[in-house]
Amino acid sequence: MTSPAPESAGLPLGLPFLYEDAIAAGLTRDQLRTSAWHRLFRGVYASATMPLSTALRARGALLLHPPAAHASHTTAAVLYGIPTPTDPDIHVTVKDALFRRPRPGLRAHVREAGSVCRVLGDIRVSEPAQLFVELASSLSFVDAVVAGDAMVRLGLITLAELRRYCAKLRGKHSRTARRLVRYVREGVDSAMETRLRLLLVLAGLPEPEVNHLIRDEWGAVIRRLDLSYPTLKLIIEFDGRHHIEREQQWEADIERRESLDSDGWRTLVVTSAGIYRHPTATVEKVRRALQSRGVRVGQLRQGYRSHFPGR
Repeated sequence: MTSPAPESAGLPLGLPFLYEDAIAAGLTRDQLRTSAWHRLFRGVYASATMPLSTALRARGALLLHPPAAHASHTTAAVLYGIPTPTDPDIHVTVKDALFRRPRPGLRAHVREAGSVCRVLGDIRVSEPAQLFVELASSLSFVDAVVAGDAMVRLGLITLAELRRYCAKLRGKHSRTARRLVRYVREGVDSAMETRLRLLLVLAGLPEPEVNHLIRDEWGAVIRRLDLSYPTLKLIIEFDGRHHIEREQQWEADIERRESLDSDGWRTLVVTSAGIYRHPTATVEKVRRALQSRGVRVGQLRQGYRSHFPGR
């Protein structure tokens, strides 16, 4: 069965629409079942010419809710460009439980106190500080801190602003948010650097400095270190696989490390396997390096294993 194009049916091109609007425009139930249309949720459709993106699905979900509803939690994070674990559901928040329109693949949350929102494109989303609390309540400890670091890196909010917001917070999830914000840092370049830093800290090792700058005798920056213990001249560096795949970058990294080594610095390289598969080996490697530089390290805290269980 052929199905008319969205514009010829009088439907919004590139935007989702409700089932009743499609019927009013002359489409039939059978036509909506063809491959010409995405069925975003029960009663919500969009032209199959549009990529099935988080933004499209969020717009569709909001059609089912009052105008004050907004995309929240991991859905808002994706729209901001904040890294979070893959979540197949679309999340929206409303002010009253009566306004929820549950569907498979759609989760509606209630914020009775009301929400502070921004508009990204044409989509209402949680304001960043509020989003941090939403993620703190729904993600693992490490994933929530990764998100917080990313918010600051992306310029969505300053660390000082985020700390002030969490300090004043009261009610549900406030204690969790205040605990998590203590671990958020400025200048973190990637999610894996956050994970590596948290692995060391949760194991009870001294926290490495983020983004330490090495300057020449005239004060010009000649090196920027992702994670380091500057007074010990010890660098902890995450090396992703993409560095190896890009030979030129890999060779530049070797040259940089060798030049630092010649100046008394020592570089420990950690790969993703050292975080996901062998976290204890990574912790022990860093502990030995600290001890070799004269740092007294006490017994490791075993609580890190619940966040980094290894494989």
